[in-house]
Amino acid sequence: MNMLINYCKISFYFLIFISSSLFLISLKFLLNDLVYFIEWEVLSLQSMSIVMTFLFDWMSLMFMSFVLLISSLVIFYSNQYMEEDYNINRFILLVLMFVMSMMLLIISPNLISILLGWDGLGLVSYCLVIYFQNVKSYNAGMLTALSNRIGDVALLLAIAWMLNYGSWNYIFYLDMMKNNFEMMIIGALVMLAAMTKSAQIPFSSWLPAAMAAPTPVSALVHSSTLVTAGVYLLIRFNDLLMNWWMSQFLLLVSGLTMFMAGLGANFEFDLKKIIALSTLSQLGLMMSILSMGFYKLAFFHLLTHALFKALLFMCAGSIIHNMKNSQDIRMMGSLSMSMPLTCSCFNVANLALCGMPFLAGFYSKDLILEMVMLSYVNIFVFFLFFFSTGLTVCYSFRLCFYSMTGNFNSSSLHPLNDSGWVMLFSICFLMVMAVIGGSMLSWLIFLNPAMICLPLEMKLLTLFVCLLGGFIGYLLSNVGLFFINKALYFYNFTNFVGSMWFMPMISTLGVVNYPLKLGLYSYKSFDQGWSEFFGSQMIYMQLKSYSLYLQEFQKNNLKIYLLSYMLWFIILLMLVVMVN
Repeated sequence: MNMLINYCKISFYFLIFISSSLFLISLKFLLNDLVYFIEWEVLSLQSMSIVMTFLFDWMSLMFMSFVLLISSLVIFYSNQYMEEDYNINRFILLVLMFVMSMMLLIISPNLISILLGWDGLGLVSYCLVIYFQNVKSYNAGMLTALSNRIGDVALLLAIAWMLNYGSWNYIFYLDMMKNNFEMMIIGALVMLAAMTKSAQIPFSSWLPAAMAAPTPVSALVHSSTLVTAGVYLLIRFNDLLMNWWMSQFLLLVSGLTMFMAGLGANFEFDLKKIIALSTLSQLGLMMSILSMGFYKLAFFHLLTHALFKALLFMCAGSIIHNMKNSQDIRMMGSLSMSMPLTCSCFNVANLALCGMPFLAGFYSKDLILEMVMLSYVNIFVFFLFFFSTGLTVCYSFRLCFYSMTGNFNSSSLHPLNDSGWVMLFSICFLMVMAVIGGSMLSWLIFLNPAMICLPLEMKLLTLFVCLLGGFIGYLLSNVGLFFINKALYFYNFTNFVGSMWFMPMISTLGVVNYPLKLGLYSYKSFDQGWSEFFGSQMIYMQLKSYSLYLQEFQKNNLKIYLLSYMLWFIILLMLVVMVN
């Protein structure tokens, strides 16, 4: 076991060292406005050369440093969370492969190497989702893998289309070719790929299903790696989205995703699924502000969200670990008495998610909402942004009231405590980052402060929406067993909203059911139809009946033997008489 612990620790120290180095280098790149291209010639044959290109700028370096920081803390956290797993070595290697795939995707200005990282993420995420090897995990893994394959196919089509340009280095063509029709097709395909990876409508169902993975994996996947790959790709391709109807389409879809996820989380009772739906809501926020042209804001929120979302999942994992793998928030209650430190960090992460002033989420979310107010958007988009923000506060407060306060609803003999310094170290480290990360990044990324001048009512609108959402979250947490008869009046509505607008059903049975039925009908009509009945099957049945009839004569039955002997004797006698 000591060897395994050292294995985790070595990965932790190695990753955190590289993370801090990359962060310092990114600051140098940011302040001096540097961009480095590094080309590596893999193979040169006659006049053909295969060249691998890497792009290093402040954005890629800073994102890599954040991914490595979170993955190092997740690996350190897994040391205790997965201590009963005999295959922890394999788990750590899978997580490292996952991180390496993300690194390749971040530093690639080339669609081929992006596809390698993209497919690496898809493949390793499938291995991690099915890690616990039960039917639910297999179903979730298959849904995750097949949903992401749509995006992979879109990237392959974009690669095929870029043959017209003579090179797959898209970064060289973005600015000068952005009004070209062919580049628009590539942009549409890349947008489809990003929508599948970042789980926008109608591909949203795989994201809550991926909760079947171990909690440390969820902390990594939902904060900075798999789901953010689509947002990062669109940040790189942001020039193609501007002044084009596809940006309007993306704004609508991402706004609806944000609204749908926020609404669904208020009807959910699974702790991890609530946090997963909050990730979906935040991804919708990033995509929508990106489609409006503010790519730096989307990147800023991507980094701050990574900090508090990883913290949320780690605290949830600690609670689940102590609750002996129970994830139902109705079974919790009064956890702040038994696990004060974990619950404090959990509340900090929740408040950062809600946009509490001076925490990480506040700097990015408040800036995004104020830029929406300044922008030229219609009332529907405006409603989606602010109503979804209210829903975020609503489900966060509902979760806090359900799990942290009230009566304790589990068994009287419970093992709840804050012990386990390994998990607490990762949680407390991220909690500090969730407090200071937003202000630190806002001072670094935006060298010149933005002047946002709004009327007092609009300036206070965000605060009002958050307070109203928190109050409704408190009211929802008071819904008890006696409300069940009244709740049945709204059963159809709650069933529709609580099941993500039936998207999981449509993504599974909706895709599989009718093609399978069509296959059954064609099988019955053609393969098992008249031609089969009068053709090969009829010949087979006739030959079978003849062979069964002849087989009776082959049996050593005394009656048949004597009868055949008598017949043979009579025939022989008749022949003799006829001859004479």
